[in-house]
Amino acid sequence: MNIDKYPSRLLENAVNEFAKLPGIGRKSALRLVLHLLRQPGEEVTTFGNSLIELRNEIKHCKVCHNISDTEICQICANPSRNESVVCVVENIRDVMSVENTQQFNGLYHVLGGIISPMDGIGPADLEIDSLIKRIVKGEITEIIFALSTTMEGDTTNFYIFRKLKDLNVKLSTLARGVSIGDELEYTDEITLGRSLINRVPYESSLGK
Repeated sequence: MNIDKYPSRLLENAVNEFAKLPGIGRKSALRLVLHLLRQPGEEVTTFGNSLIELRNEIKHCKVCHNISDTEICQICANPSRNESVVCVVENIRDVMSVENTQQFNGLYHVLGGIISPMDGIGPADLEIDSLIKRIVKGEITEIIFALSTTMEGDTTNFYIFRKLKDLNVKLSTLARGVSIGDELEYTDEITLGRSLINRVPYESSLGK
């Protein structure tokens, strides 16, 4: 859209910024900006400040790398969680998906992505070494692979499996209630919960 189609440079700048967000086209961006313009000034200020505060003050848990307000996230700091079982996930959205099932009481390890050569993401870009260090401490007895059942997710699972297979830890993966090609965040809570409960040894999933 040309600049002369906007009545204001300020409006265009705001639309351009909103349009950078995932899944937001220029029409949606314009609708959002116009909505904000109709709101009281203090509400827009609160909205803007919340984003600035988020960006400047958000932390990543030193233990699991989940997003947190504190150095150690609420899940890792919760004494009622089972510290011996760790669920390996790609990102914060997957932590939220698993938590919503209310079927898992262990801890997490957020990789921060999955191996994807097409996107220039290799093992060194992920939190794999920190996972190994957690296991070496000897407090973890089971690792559950809960990555998306895509080629990239399976590749990441297998890479980590090869790194961990000689360590004294049980390696499990979700039961195939999660369809091949699915991303965890789009799997319904009941299916994901059952896949967690009925998890299987990782090695038994190889070749299937």
